[in-house]
Amino acid sequence: MKRVYVNEEWCLGCHLCEYNCAFANSGKTDMAEALKGKPIFPRIHIEGNEKISYAVSCRHCTDPLCVKSCIAAAISVQGGVVKIDQNRCVGCLTCILVCPYGALAPSESGVMQKCELCLNNSSGEPACVKGCPNKAIVYDEREA
Repeated sequence: MKRVYVNEEWCLGCHLCEYNCAFANSGKTDMAEALKGKPIFPRIHIEGNEKISYAVSCRHCTDPLCVKSCIAAAISVQGGVVKIDQNRCVGCLTCILVCPYGALAPSESGVMQKCELCLNNSSGEPACVKGCPNKAIVYDEREA
């Protein structure tokens, strides 16, 4: 299965992946209308310091702890992709506590969200990959 991978050596820490992600998941067709003057809620996050930066997103684990711990059964694996049913999520934050990668975060409404590979809103590859100016984020299939 294809997944998002990050080459930390190439990450500039520019946060463009976050903006592209937030826009791709906004449901709007104009980036300025979707994001200008508003807090953004991306499903990928840049972490790091002045020496190294890297993007954090869901790894779509083969045996995800978030699925096992979700008290509302809102998180499931569908075709290898870990997905959240926004209508079932109660915002208890348990998934945040158990995720070893720190890949989940609350959305604007308070329910959890995470990278779902832009399968519902993109053509070909995730928005963070398309928007990375340094090609530090790739969408690839690799051996485990």
